[in-house]
Amino acid sequence: MTPSWQPLATPARLQARAALLAQIRQFFAQRQVLEVQTPVLAAHGVTDVHIEQLCVGSAERWLQTSPEYAMKRLLAAGVGDCYQMTPAFRAGEYGRLHNPEFTLLEWYRCDYDAPALMREVGALVDQLLGPAPMASQRYADAFIAQGLPDPLSADTQVLWQAAQDRRDVAAPPDGLDRDGLLDWLLSTQVVPGLPRRCFITHYPASQAVLARLSPQDDRVAERFELFCDGVELANGFHELTDATALGERWQRDQAKRVARGDAPGSMDARLLSAMASGLPDCAGVALGVDRVFMLAQGLDSIAQGLTFDWGNA
Repeated sequence: MTPSWQPLATPARLQARAALLAQIRQFFAQRQVLEVQTPVLAAHGVTDVHIEQLCVGSAERWLQTSPEYAMKRLLAAGVGDCYQMTPAFRAGEYGRLHNPEFTLLEWYRCDYDAPALMREVGALVDQLLGPAPMASQRYADAFIAQGLPDPLSADTQVLWQAAQDRRDVAAPPDGLDRDGLLDWLLSTQVVPGLPRRCFITHYPASQAVLARLSPQDDRVAERFELFCDGVELANGFHELTDATALGERWQRDQAKRVARGDAPGSMDARLLSAMASGLPDCAGVALGVDRVFMLAQGLDSIAQGLTFDWGNA
């Protein structure tokens, strides 16, 4: 048995990881996208009902689940196109694809919409993993293609029945709300049937608090995710720029958290002020670096590409 003090990744694997990080930086340098660094410990967390956060110390500073809020403040200040690779933190997530501390690549492009940013995400993934065909499906179409009800219009009870009828996986956990049930159906029933590399677009509006609503159908938002070999790699938005709308959405999130007995979450007044001052039209995306490296190296888990994971940190 390997002593617990030893790193999980071999020296050769750490060299390969450093090379992948250098590739990422070169990709953005060629496009003149500025590398920035924002705090990993800040006064505010998030209100997202599906994210567990880590609070540090009596001063209640939150380990950031993403650099999104700080980077949008930079955008409002006129920094322009920017990216960063940073540690990010989420409680309660540990397994083959999760570690409470992980490396996130996040970037923002001014005057981009979701399709434009998807093309850039595809270009980066092709560079890091090798070129391959890239498919795209709308969220509702992906459900229907797998024989599931339309997730935008079906009654919640119909969705529950569809989940119960699937005998190839365990039943969904009790107590899921509608969005939780849709997430379960997506991960267990939809993603396994996707092409090798596939964008899912037009997520339900309730699952995209920070994204603009589609001007063609306000039931869906301008959000996309990228799945490669069944692994979620990236999550992006054509960003909401309306501070009032974001404040209202955050209040709804807080109400949901309180209703299920959780802490209400933190509303970042500084971000709202920055947006009110003028957040430029932009699109942003977060990509899991540890997962990309896992796929690039053919590893079984992200832990095999880390120096020390949660179990021996």
